[in-house]
Amino acid sequence: MIPLRTRLIPLALAAVACGRASHSSAPASPRSMAIPEVSPRALRVYRDAFVIDTHNDMPSRILEDGYDPDVRHSPGFGPKEGHTDLPRLIESGLTAEFMSAWVDAPYATRPGASFERAMQHVSTIHAWVDRHPDRLLFATTAADVRRAKREGKVAIFIGVEGGHAIESSLDRLRELHARGVRYLTLTWNNGLPWAGSSIGVDGTRKGGLTDFGRDVVREMNRLGMLVDLSHVSDSTFFDAIAVSSVPVIASHSSARALSDFPRNLSDDQLRAIARNGGVVNVNFFSRFLDSEYRARAEAIDAQIAAARRTLPAGPDSGAAVARLTARRDSLLAALPQTPFSVLIDHIDHIARVAGVDHVGLGSDFDGVSALPAGMEDVTRLPRIAQALLDRGYSEPDVTKMLGGNMLRVMERVLQGTPSP
Repeated sequence: MIPLRTRLIPLALAAVACGRASHSSAPASPRSMAIPEVSPRALRVYRDAFVIDTHNDMPSRILEDGYDPDVRHSPGFGPKEGHTDLPRLIESGLTAEFMSAWVDAPYATRPGASFERAMQHVSTIHAWVDRHPDRLLFATTAADVRRAKREGKVAIFIGVEGGHAIESSLDRLRELHARGVRYLTLTWNNGLPWAGSSIGVDGTRKGGLTDFGRDVVREMNRLGMLVDLSHVSDSTFFDAIAVSSVPVIASHSSARALSDFPRNLSDDQLRAIARNGGVVNVNFFSRFLDSEYRARAEAIDAQIAAARRTLPAGPDSGAAVARLTARRDSLLAALPQTPFSVLIDHIDHIARVAGVDHVGLGSDFDGVSALPAGMEDVTRLPRIAQALLDRGYSEPDVTKMLGGNMLRVMERVLQGTPSP
């Protein structure tokens, strides 16, 4: 989850599934703005696959913005836009979606607030699924994914983003599991007393796991919860890999070798997840994928931050800050979009380093403010199948990367009673 707001360019899905097919076997040039149009072959591969996305922040939009998940929205990240809603989720052909219960860092400063916020998310997700039993299936196991596929529904899982949600309590962790949570991201951008973050905002720790942190990983293994290593520090990452007796995941992380940013995973980390048997699910956020985009965006951020520091205190300061925020959003929206090919470069790199058995999809839809051209919402996912086929991957390998790899890990790790 990235708490920013900017606008994306809309595109009709009809142009995806019904446009001219692309049969080129050569990869796109590094900065090519070409967007693959989905051939009948790619659409068949996609529709036959178990397509699993491991990170979607739509619940935060519901709680923070009053977003209505039941009606169709235009693609984008503005107040009345979104990347996901029920009509487009059904249209997308996804088999399973992990909805994120994101707990922002400030909640960690108030006793009880982090767990309460996580449970608000959990209740919101349950309520949404309960409203649509003909379309959605609340899921806790791999068997639920298979059932959803058979019944033409979308399996909805819950992942909690931010280990401060358990408030340093294994009992809280067990309560989340009992309410259906099936992964915990050990940290968000804020480090914890027991686990370090890759960012370490506000001076929070960036070290590894403490003894209690190791106990958290062991208890998650025992309960049957996926250990999610997106956001964590390098030390925490390797500590968790060493402790876990089952495969781990990165729910929404990209390749550091292609874009040198702490939130991305190094090649050593990719190889470690492969040895562990886990899966790296690629994040779609332009700031993580694209060093050129990130440099431009950070320059805008710095410009606006400098302007804010010059604002005089007074009754008009709030309006002045709002104007600067609007200017920042306008400047960010005007940046050239990251090419679609850059997203595929990250998938391709992880597949080459870790192996095709260890890569999946972790979009971060509705939690990020900029996406690659051609990936403006959940309905654009079939384009990934086309692009991977274009790069020479076999149909079975594309099927693995779309979700088969995650299903394998879920069959190994997740425990609980399947939906009735």
